[in-house]
Amino acid sequence: MLTDKFGRKINYLRLAVTDRCNLRCFYCMPETGNNWLNRSELLSWEEMLRLCSVMVGMGISKIRITGGEPFVRKDIIPFLAELSALNGLDELTITTNGVVTAPLVPELKRLGIRSVNLSLDTLDRQRFVDITHRDELDKVLETMYTLIAHDIKVKINAVVMEGKNIQDIAPLVALTKDLPVSMRFIEEMPFNGGAQHYATLAWDHMRILQEIKQHYPTLQKITDPANSTSYNYQVPGHKGDVGIIAAYTRSFCGTCNRIRLTPQGTLKTCLYDNGGTNLKDLLRNGATDVAVQAAIVHAVSGKAKDGHEAERATHPDGVHESMAMIGG
Repeated sequence: MLTDKFGRKINYLRLAVTDRCNLRCFYCMPETGNNWLNRSELLSWEEMLRLCSVMVGMGISKIRITGGEPFVRKDIIPFLAELSALNGLDELTITTNGVVTAPLVPELKRLGIRSVNLSLDTLDRQRFVDITHRDELDKVLETMYTLIAHDIKVKINAVVMEGKNIQDIAPLVALTKDLPVSMRFIEEMPFNGGAQHYATLAWDHMRILQEIKQHYPTLQKITDPANSTSYNYQVPGHKGDVGIIAAYTRSFCGTCNRIRLTPQGTLKTCLYDNGGTNLKDLLRNGATDVAVQAAIVHAVSGKAKDGHEAERATHPDGVHESMAMIGG
């Protein structure tokens, strides 16, 4: 079992399979877009499968597939089929924006995918266009309803943004009345690849909670699962529940059990860490699995206590990579 110097057991890998996306959300990438990686710079499916196999052998029991948008990368379904067959992998989940996902849901169900995180910041068509620069809300909602119809757990992720979607908080919570979804509100983070950095945060998790309670005063706290990144609540009588993720204030870091693998093969032990271990080069230089394991153990041993420590050490200029390049 992978364990860091603070005694935290690391059993969760977030694997970004591409940096590309079919939306252009302003909070995820710079205004002019990313300079997309060349195919040769990305891990191949075979390389990703090998690294995942090594990590599962070291105690990783949950893998979440992210991007960019994972379903824009060709041949992802065969990769998911091979990944889901790894002995020792207990849970395989996916984060998607839902634009091209609906037709693939039956296959995801067949592969044993039990949970999908769906990015959805607004239920208003014009605000969706303003945020994503694409008119695709109907396709995202189709994906949501298709996942529910196939009995796949849906967690909806909404980034809370001053002047962009505050008026959507209450309508998004309303989804939980009749739908068995987890509606999760996320503090905005400085990961659009530009110089914008939030010295103060207008909408932190406490203000988000206050806003929800104004509309739903009977909101009740429920138990947070182990290693949860969200504070969880439920409106009595609602089928679904509500979570608030303190992604910028980072109050959940003390129980972190996660590592990340970027599309270009960099192992990151913290989202706010600007460094990482280049596993792609290790593979392409002929490293054995034992050598790869040693590199992973060394990286995890240096995992920061929390996101604040990681940020202070690696972001002195306040400029972060885009989320699409790191992996959502």
